[in-house]
Amino acid sequence: MRHHSSLLQFSIPHAFALAGLFALAVAGGLGLPRATAAEATVSPSALAADAKGWVDLLPPPDLNGWSRVPVPPGGKLGRDQWHVDAAGKLLICDGDGGHDMLLTEKDYGDAIFHFEFRYTKAEGKTGYNSGAYVRNSPDGAIWHQAQFGDAKDGFLFGESPTADGKKKFFNLKKEVQDGRVKPAGEWNTMEVTARGKTLTLWINGAVTCQFEQCGAAQGRLGLEGEGYRIEFRNLMVKELK
Repeated sequence: MRHHSSLLQFSIPHAFALAGLFALAVAGGLGLPRATAAEATVSPSALAADAKGWVDLLPPPDLNGWSRVPVPPGGKLGRDQWHVDAAGKLLICDGDGGHDMLLTEKDYGDAIFHFEFRYTKAEGKTGYNSGAYVRNSPDGAIWHQAQFGDAKDGFLFGESPTADGKKKFFNLKKEVQDGRVKPAGEWNTMEVTARGKTLTLWINGAVTCQFEQCGAAQGRLGLEGEGYRIEFRNLMVKELK
C-alpha cells in the first residue's frame, strides 16, 4: 500500500501538469491555430465582394425570357404558379401548381448565380422544399440543383452528363456538415458558382460543398416550385471570363 501511495503522490502533480499543457495547446498557448473550421471559411458573397459585372435577372410580369418545365420531364404542368411583384421586386412561386422548374431561356457557362429566398411560413406546415439550378438542359433532363429546405439541406445534387453520352446521378448531402439554411420565414442569401467542371455552393456566409465533375459546359439557370410558397429577390448573374 505504501508503494501505491507513493506512486499516487508522484502521478497526480504530473497528471495536472500534462492536463495544463494540453489545455494551453488547445487554447493556442503553444502557438497552435485557434480559429475553428467555421470561422476559417466565412466569406462575403461574390456580389458583396465585387458589385461590378452583374446582370439583373428579375423577369418582367409576363415572365418573358423564362420558361416553365415540368418535373419530371415530359410530365404535365399545373396552374401558373409563378408571378412577379414588380413593386416589391420579387419573383414569387405560390406553390400550388405542381412540381416544376422555372428556367432562363438563355444558356450560361462559367457564371455566378446569386439570389435571396424566403419561404412563406404556414401554420402547421412542414417539409419546406425548393431549389435552384445551373447548367440545366432546356427540358430539365440534365439538372444540377442546390437544395434548400426549412433550416436544413444546403447541398448540391442532380444528374450530370458523362463522356459516353449518358448521365450520372450525384448527391453531396452526406458531405455537408452545416447547410447554413435559415428557418422558413427568414431571408437567405445563396450563390452557385459554375467554373469549368466545378460547381460551388455558398450559403449565408460560407461555402457548404463543391461538385467537381459537372459534365455540362453550359445550360439554363432556374428555380424550383414544389408545393411551398417562396419568394425570391436580387436575382443576379455574373458571367465569368
